[in-house]
Amino acid sequence: MEQYHKLVRDKIPEILDAKGVSYDRLLVQGEEYKSALIAKLQEEIVEFTEAGAMEELADILEVVDALKALPEYASVADVQKKKHQERGGFAGGIVLKGEK
Repeated sequence: MEQYHKLVRDKIPEILDAKGVSYDRLLVQGEEYKSALIAKLQEEIVEFTEAGAMEELADILEVVDALKALPEYASVADVQKKKHQERGGFAGGIVLKGEK
């Protein structure tokens, strides 16, 4: 049997219950929740990198939204806007080549 210990979407326990799948449930908060979100973000980035699927990108955005809801990231939209104004975005597709 495959072992796992990872953050899942809120409705996954209901889905597993309906299928009769047994599992242990743990609710995390604070730094443990933040760490679980960061680990989930890494997992989803790998999946998106490998598959390039829209569903994986949607998962990344869902995790980012959850991170943005944490108090320490409450002003991230302001930081994003400031950086965009000062340095631009990535829509231009500009790639620099050179040596460091």
